[in-house]
Order: sequence, then structure tokens, then C-alpha cells
Amino acid sequence: MTETLQLIMDQLIPENKHKEDTPYLKTIRDQTKQPLYTMDDKEFTKEEVKQVIESLQPKKAPGPNGITNEIIKLVFKEIPKTMTATYNACLRTGRFPVNWKITKILPIAKPGREKSADTSKYRPISLLNTEGKVLEKLLNKRITHHLYTTEYLNETQYGFTPQKSTVDAAMQVKQYLEIHLERGGVAIMVSLDEQGAFDSAWWPAILQRL
Repeated sequence: MTETLQLIMDQLIPENKHKEDTPYLKTIRDQTKQPLYTMDDKEFTKEEVKQVIESLQPKKAPGPNGITNEIIKLVFKEIPKTMTATYNACLRTGRFPVNWKITKILPIAKPGREKSADTSKYRPISLLNTEGKVLEKLLNKRITHHLYTTEYLNETQYGFTPQKSTVDAAMQVKQYLEIHLERGGVAIMVSLDEQGAFDSAWWPAILQRL
């Protein structure tokens, strides 16, 4: 691996250094390893798995194992019960197979920054194994359904929310400003964009809060 490529990987995927944990951080990390005692989830139905697999786009690039979306669709048609049972085993045991987490990372330069020498110019495109993408989508649907039925999501949450976008957020700000400006008021808006927030997120803390 060249020195430049190593710098890019260090920038995109910081090393998770267990040995540098403080006693407090070590406690949080240990808590995430404890088994959760929750009610058993309802098993995935064959129809649930079918809908997710059929929604996979045919021309998407495969992960490291080379199994394409089209191959997964053909396999499901032949052995739907076996595939459904496999994903239910993951749900029942709380396991996400390690082989399904392996990814091929393609660093793509951000538009307009192609000639920059800064490694932060790259946006990592992760090509996950298709089997893992199916499990991820199945879990995401379940979690999203839970959040909506329990009304845990704030109505002003626009990111990662179906049927909502940045346009909706901008329109809400516009409507708020119009009301106050028409009354001769003054509006002040603060926008916060934390650089590399997602890249530097500490997963044990997120898991512990969840």
C-alpha cells in the first residue's frame, strides 16, 4: 500500500484504538458487549425478504465477494424459505455475519477538488456484500416502522427520513421568516456544520445510548 493511499485510509477510516481508552470510555465499550434482554422480535416473513430483495437495483456494483443483486434475486426464487430462515437466524441471535460486513472502499474525489493534495477531498464509496445489504434493509424497515408507530421522531427531523428532504427544511425556515419579517421583526439564523462529524463518531457511545 502506497504512503498516499495509507493517508487516505487513515483519513476516511480512523483506527479504533482500544488501548487509548480512559476508564470511563472502557466502561462504555464494555457495556456495548453485554447481551440485551428484550422481547423477541417477530420473525421476518418471506414477503418482507422478497420485497427487499426485489427492490435491489440490478446494475449496482457488488461487494468483495462478487455476488450481484441479480444473483441474489435468482437464489431467492429457488430457495426462498432457506434465505428467509437465514435472515431470521440473524435476527434471533442478534448477529450480523462478519463476512457480510467486509467492504470494498473506492475513494472518489469531490467535484472541484480533484487537484487538491488534501486527503479530505475524497468521499469514500463503500461496496458492501449484497447479503449484508439485504439484512441492513430488513432491519432498517423494522426500526423505521418502530420509530413512526411510537412517534419517537421529531416532526422537524428531515435527514434520513422517508418523503422528506432539505427542500422541506428550507421551506419551513422560509415560512417562519416570512411571518416575522411581515411584522417588521428581525430574524437571526445560525447554521452549524461540524466537519467530519460522521467520520469521527465513536460507535461504542452511539450503541450504548441506543
